[in-house]
Amino acid sequence: GGFMGVELAGGIIAGSLALIADAGHMLSDFGSLALAWIGFRMARRPADSRRTYGFRRFPVLAAFVNGLTLFAIVVWITVEAIGRLANPEPIQPGLMLWIAAAGLAVNIIAFAVLHGADRDNLNVRGALLHVAGDLLGSLAAIIGAIIIMYTGWLQIDPILSVLVAVLILRSAWSLLRKSTSILMEEAPDSVDPDALRQALLANVSGVRDVHDVHCWSLTSGQTMLTLHVGLAAGADGALVLREAK
Repeated sequence: GGFMGVELAGGIIAGSLALIADAGHMLSDFGSLALAWIGFRMARRPADSRRTYGFRRFPVLAAFVNGLTLFAIVVWITVEAIGRLANPEPIQPGLMLWIAAAGLAVNIIAFAVLHGADRDNLNVRGALLHVAGDLLGSLAAIIGAIIIMYTGWLQIDPILSVLVAVLILRSAWSLLRKSTSILMEEAPDSVDPDALRQALLANVSGVRDVHDVHCWSLTSGQTMLTLHVGLAAGADGALVLREAK
């Protein structure tokens, strides 16, 4: 997060859109990690009479806003890149090279730290993929600085910035898709309500009917489910309830 600010300032001073775009990509990664941290903190707060589920959906709302922000960044980078392709602006390739190299070093350190963590953890695996994308963004900025330094071809900077914007777009789309799915209370991919209904009818004796099946995610990784079970004549309700659960 700290280096993201350094890279943004350096991109503005050096006149490099590729550096600014890479800072935007770092923003997507920093936002994802910050959301995970906020999620852990907010989940500790107890439920109350108004928020009966507590604050577990707060990270989902934050992720949705983060996704929209990243989309706006992608649009701005693309529009700016189109303008610079037609009318290139002066760039300081030396400053651009040093900042991009520092960004590469920061990402290598982050990758090494995460590589030694629990890679079976989905959050850690996701963070590794994000840092790998940041590595590519820093490499692109280094390549762009070297090309400008030796050839003076300024158009390479906006071209590379669009490539980095594609990486940001991927992160933004993933955030929006997942957060919108939770906010719209869609059934998670891990649950098939129709298959669940058929399984209850086939495997729990005394079940006459299963209806009003509702499945949704309270937050990422926490699935909720409600349904109505109709009992066959003479069925033991308590037994059916236990078997259905």
